[in-house]
Amino acid sequence: MAPAPPPPPSASATAAPTDVVARPAAGRDLTALFDPTSVAVVGASDDPAKYGHAISAQVLRAPHRRPVHLVNRRGGTVLGRTAATSLAAVGEPVDLVVISVPGAGFEAAVDDALACGARALVAITAGFAETGAAGLARQRAVTDRVRDAGAVLVGPNCLGIMDSTTELYLASDTFDPGGIALLSQSGNLALELKLRLAPHGAGFSRFVSLGNQADVTLVDLLDDCARHDGTSAIAVYAEDFGDGRAFAEVAAAAGKPVVLLTAGRGAASARSARSHTGALTTSADVVAAACRDAGVHLVSTVRELTVVLAALGTRHRTAGRRTAVFTDGGGHGAVAADAAEAAGLDVPELGPGAQARLRTVLWEQSAVGNPVDLAGMGEQDPRSYAAAVGALLASDDVDSVLMTGYFGGYAASGDGLGGGGTALSEGEARAAQDIAREYVTRSKPLVVQSMYPDSPSCRILAQGGVPVFGATEDAARALAALTVTGPAGRAGSVGVPPLPEPATPLTDPGYHCVRELLTAAGVRFPVAYDISGEDELLAAAARFDGPYVLKALHLLHKSDAGGVALRLPDRAALLAAYRDMHARLGAPAYSVEAMADLSDGVELIVGVNRDPRFGPVAMVGLGGILTETLRDVAFSLAPVPAPRAERLLRGLRTAGLLAGVRGRPAVDVTAAAEAVARITAVAAAHPEIAELEVNPLLVRPGGALALDARAVLA
Repeated sequence: MAPAPPPPPSASATAAPTDVVARPAAGRDLTALFDPTSVAVVGASDDPAKYGHAISAQVLRAPHRRPVHLVNRRGGTVLGRTAATSLAAVGEPVDLVVISVPGAGFEAAVDDALACGARALVAITAGFAETGAAGLARQRAVTDRVRDAGAVLVGPNCLGIMDSTTELYLASDTFDPGGIALLSQSGNLALELKLRLAPHGAGFSRFVSLGNQADVTLVDLLDDCARHDGTSAIAVYAEDFGDGRAFAEVAAAAGKPVVLLTAGRGAASARSARSHTGALTTSADVVAAACRDAGVHLVSTVRELTVVLAALGTRHRTAGRRTAVFTDGGGHGAVAADAAEAAGLDVPELGPGAQARLRTVLWEQSAVGNPVDLAGMGEQDPRSYAAAVGALLASDDVDSVLMTGYFGGYAASGDGLGGGGTALSEGEARAAQDIAREYVTRSKPLVVQSMYPDSPSCRILAQGGVPVFGATEDAARALAALTVTGPAGRAGSVGVPPLPEPATPLTDPGYHCVRELLTAAGVRFPVAYDISGEDELLAAAARFDGPYVLKALHLLHKSDAGGVALRLPDRAALLAAYRDMHARLGAPAYSVEAMADLSDGVELIVGVNRDPRFGPVAMVGLGGILTETLRDVAFSLAPVPAPRAERLLRGLRTAGLLAGVRGRPAVDVTAAAEAVARITAVAAAHPEIAELEVNPLLVRPGGALALDARAVLA
């Protein structure tokens, strides 16, 4: 394939941050974008160094499908075809217009396209939002004109689009046809993915370079690809989601796999955090939580993206994590078992019945516990590979099989380890055919790692639909991707919770106002009184018996500042603590509270941080003064229903504390989950609250009690 021409300005880098404007409702009609009745390329050129040349050459690959018009202001010919000097000179309406002209002529080209009745525009031209405020203003003005005309715009600053199902080729490179829709902010990453997927026989139904997403957004495209019959899986590379919540909602409802590669997830939020929740919540946590809730496969590299897509293109899925590792060498089996467990799979010992059935097809030296090891039998009889795989796929003890090791080497080397030459090679090829037939007739996933993934035997497996990889970790990751709860989701995916209607705004984020807000939602607190002097302090203390708690208010981190005194046994101790605290801090107000019994409880933290892209994001974890030290927390989009909250709590590293340890009783996790649901529902209903936190939430055998709360207004 000839190399692509130089990219247009800024196309070699990723696109500028999305110009976030009011997004039209999901379900936009993008028919004119992917299946136009006619196409025109404005800026068509005979100069191979220009992008208009590459686009023109591509669109002419299917001239029979629709009328194609090449437009060059100088006229003449382009690629042997007469070029019109303007869109008006075409003399007929044009459905889709690709604009690849210098920035100075862009607005005029847009106006000409709309005047010719264009319903869709693809803007290759750069120099807009990615250049600063002036470029952003130009971009917004153009977008308004396009929308007012009822048209749609991809870009600007994009690299084109492609739809193999409608033979629409408007990108500079070629893509093998297949079932994957690729939506990408990077052209080079798209090319790498294409190259990596080729050995797996996977191709593309669509490719869209997102560009600046001035009009048509990632969410719009994701929604349309979800409804596209020719697309079986959707791959996304994005650094800016625009409306991240809508992305998660559309992905959750897609009904087909969505795989996301994104960058910049490790940096903390740009907004200065003022609570434990804000300090502990990074963009990586937010994206990971949104992907888990929506059932999106989140990957970290193009290689991992390739692995997951290759796996998802196969026929079988499983809801179970019980994996049988099958090998022809102990080392490969041990490494594969570790890789499978690291990917979230289980490698349990097989039951007596399964082991007995394996004994009938393997020899005495073979290990049948799991990993299952041929222990040299493959060199005597290559078809023993197929017999063992068939027995494992048929076993009720197994949900999936990972075969790893030398298989493929007999055919690749000709001689093989045993020196059996042609007999071994032919036997391995027949074994591959047998394995492929077993795979087709069973309903369980099978993934193969081979030292010789390109060997003739492994090609037989691949042609039969079995994913084959050269790296053990890739095989394990592929198998994990096939462990799902539905046709599009992954194990543990729970859906994106709907946002409630906004409640009456909170205007005073003071401690007692936040307590009252949460109390009204059903969150339990100890009795407490707001005081501002010694007389009020003693009056409050007379209303209930000690021990007491004294807190200095208007401090977000009261404990760090020495603004909390616990276990004050009587009024005298309370008064002394007040005088000391007031002398040090001079707080304008204090809270006198009943001391809770901490002896049999576990302190948790529940917080909600409002992300600018994904909206309210909840955090739950081990709380108290060790929250930031231990960092044992989990995240989810808010509001968090109680069942989901309970799963998050039981998934913490320190979840054993909730079940009771060293003679301590188990605490009421159900009550804690209900409190999480109530707290996160309040935060989700108050968009004016940037951060809401209850820390600690004391969970005891008899229920849950919030001991402190704070809020930060946006």
